[in-house]
Amino acid sequence: MDIKVRYFASLRDRMGRSEDQVKVSKDKPTVADVWSAVSKDPIPPTILVAVNMEYTNASQELKAGDEVAFFPPVTGG
Repeated sequence: MDIKVRYFASLRDRMGRSEDQVKVSKDKPTVADVWSAVSKDPIPPTILVAVNMEYTNASQELKAGDEVAFFPPVTGG
């Protein structure tokens, strides 16, 4: 199944790109599975995740055509 992945802010810089198209072969893939497909590092506990523009968590199950977005933690001042 194909999943569109988008990276924002410092994650975009860290990944060296703003988006990916990821093929996941698992029956019920999660956001964490997608992260594992695009990064060698474990998913940071402070990362924000959205699926189809709604905030969720790394255990969210995905379906074909979903869009996953990863955001660094946000701080204000």
